Amino acid sequence: MQPVIEATFPWLTTLVLLPLVGAFALAVIKPLRKIARAFTLGLSVAVLAIFIAAMITQFSIADADAVQLSETYGWIPQIGVSVAWGVNGISAVMIALATFLVPIVILAAWNDYDDDRTGSYFGWILFLEAIMISLFAARDVFLFYILFELMIVPMYFLIGNYGGVNRRRAAMKFLLYSILGGLIMLVGVIAVYTYGTGGPRGYMIDVLAQGLKAPSSAQMWIFLSFFIAFAIKAPMWPLHTWLPDTTEEAPAGTSTLLVGVLDKLGTYGMIVICLPLFPISAQTAAPIVIVLAIVSIIWGALMAIGSDNLMRLIAYTSVSHFGFMVIGIFSGSQLAMTGAVLYMVAHGVGTAGLFLVVGFLGKRGNSYSISNYGGWQRVTPVLAGTFLISGLATVALPGLSGFVPEYMVLVGTFKVNPVAAVFAVSGVVLAAIYILLPYQRVFTGPRPELLSDDLNAREKLVMGLLIAAMLALGFYPAAVTNFVNPSFDAGVVQTISAPQYSVDTSDIAVVSEGDIK
Repeated sequence: MQPVIEATFPWLTTLVLLPLVGAFALAVIKPLRKIARAFTLGLSVAVLAIFIAAMITQFSIADADAVQLSETYGWIPQIGVSVAWGVNGISAVMIALATFLVPIVILAAWNDYDDDRTGSYFGWILFLEAIMISLFAARDVFLFYILFELMIVPMYFLIGNYGGVNRRRAAMKFLLYSILGGLIMLVGVIAVYTYGTGGPRGYMIDVLAQGLKAPSSAQMWIFLSFFIAFAIKAPMWPLHTWLPDTTEEAPAGTSTLLVGVLDKLGTYGMIVICLPLFPISAQTAAPIVIVLAIVSIIWGALMAIGSDNLMRLIAYTSVSHFGFMVIGIFSGSQLAMTGAVLYMVAHGVGTAGLFLVVGFLGKRGNSYSISNYGGWQRVTPVLAGTFLISGLATVALPGLSGFVPEYMVLVGTFKVNPVAAVFAVSGVVLAAIYILLPYQRVFTGPRPELLSDDLNAREKLVMGLLIAAMLALGFYPAAVTNFVNPSFDAGVVQTISAPQYSVDTSDIAVVSEGDIK
């Protein structure tokens, strides 16, 4: 079982409560909405600062595979449910991504709404931030499930109340897919308790990793219940269709948090729940999962190339990128698995840049349709340049955030599955087309008749912070991999790559030991 280091101060509870209390205050104190922008930005920056302080003073990178900053509070003792927080290296970098992007999204949407709507919009953003931190810090399977379902609420209102013309239809499609995934996961959550250790800590992930005892057939069905829910969230082909419709209608900042952070719960869940709790089933399913991931890579890229709407295009590119992450997770290569987590962070930063800069473009041109543009580099050169840099980061240009993780995934996969790696490389080629072709159509050509201002100082700050993060990850990926590497020890890799295990609880214990937070 993974070591657990108790917190001397409730850091994670503080990180969850601050944005939650802020969201509640904006909802009930109407005068506060007049200063909602400054209040929300200040609170989100404070959350980021507290998280950084906790990492510097309390988190040991040398013990990044251990559960640190641990807190456990009783909740439903009759079924062994606790409010249990804790982070290892993987969950820490995901919380870092979430807390970094929230103040950037707030800055980007600074003048999008009047005071009342700004207060409510930013209130939902703060509520969403609290849930994101909670999800990545949760150590109890039941708690994770409750938060996984609760995440639907703020996202539904952020899409349905603040999106485009067809926002309610998009919000409803998001809601239906999310509820479907949650209901499927619920079957697995119930089964985990049935076959788990039971007792006062019956849902604790670190205990279940050694104590889940079920027949092989039951393990496969439980694995599938979690995997399908995570595949919907990831999103993987053919369960991805909700994403393009959602991002086409959602505000740019909402899409940033949805695709940049929340959708990573799919791949994160595969790492922290599917692999350690169901090692035999994960190994058995890995070949099929990799085939679906390859289809996601190619299908997403082809659909992006054919898209006229820039928001849909970014959504389809993300379907393709998530395919790379899933291949890395199920490859059985430690290098590829580490690359997959780095990919999750790099994609979050690069995609945030694309969504937000396209949002800035849409405000100026009143459209996201590629065919309505042309020659905009001549009137908005900074906007054009930031779009290009963000796009090149997502297509893995050396020196930017996407290169190292994609290289790690492909090289690691090639060592254990050359055929899968060769097919995946086609996505790299297609990526250059789906970024450079829209850039050519939108920004090059004759000077447009419609004149517009370039990015203002606030928008330049937003894009500057994101580009700085892209460069930092491109030149110093160890900032993430140093946290991630210890979590991918031989046990996790053996889960996928070793010969088939017999159904024996001692095998399960060996495979799962020390894998998960």
